[in-house]
Amino acid sequence: MRFPTPLLQGRLIRRYKRFLADVLLDGVEVTVHVPNSGSMLGLDIPGSAVWLSRSGNPKRKLAYTLELVEAAAPWGEGLVGVNTGHPNALVAAAIAAGTIPELAGYDRLRREVKYGRNSRIDVLLEDDPAKPAARPPAYVEVKNVHLRRPGGPQGDHGDGAAEFPDCVTARGAKHLEEMAAMVAQGCRAVMLYLVQRGDCSHFRTAADLDPVYHAGLRRALDLGVEALCWSCAITPESIELDRPLPIRL
Repeated sequence: MRFPTPLLQGRLIRRYKRFLADVLLDGVEVTVHVPNSGSMLGLDIPGSAVWLSRSGNPKRKLAYTLELVEAAAPWGEGLVGVNTGHPNALVAAAIAAGTIPELAGYDRLRREVKYGRNSRIDVLLEDDPAKPAARPPAYVEVKNVHLRRPGGPQGDHGDGAAEFPDCVTARGAKHLEEMAAMVAQGCRAVMLYLVQRGDCSHFRTAADLDPVYHAGLRRALDLGVEALCWSCAITPESIELDRPLPIRL
């Protein structure tokens, strides 16, 4: 995915009310939209270099959107994508291109299909049922990952792990239950964790931040839900899936 227009570099002043941030841009303080409902732990540090997109829609209240943050030691290094609106499209494009072997070769890809309890699956993959050896539908739930923590006093988080979630997510726990239910109905169900950064060596759940989600994922895996993780290569010009990461729970 290439950004349609060049991103603008600024400095973060503060993030507040979850979806707002003040940024110093060309010497002027502007308020920008933050498309991320998580805590952005380690990525909301005042003074951090950030990159913004600008909308040409005159009806938008806020013209600028926070897209990238440059992680600073001890919270990692390099650019991190924080716009949670991008992962679904990134994953769908990668599946269509055959980049993810486990999800390649399906006849049809649909997005935002209703399922479960008033939910929508991010990506639904289907084979033509008339085709010999047609596979069952694959329900793919995409989660945006951007947390990498520094080592604590015991070095417990300083091993290069990408972690999810960065705060309690009741919605995420609900999705795990719904995915397990799809497996019980004979479908495939795949959790795909997209790490919008390139400085991580593996993935795990942040069990201390959300023990319910951690237990829920382990239970879902035991019931047949699959899990995949990919990291991204990020520049101010583009974001692309780069390589798979091992999952260590």
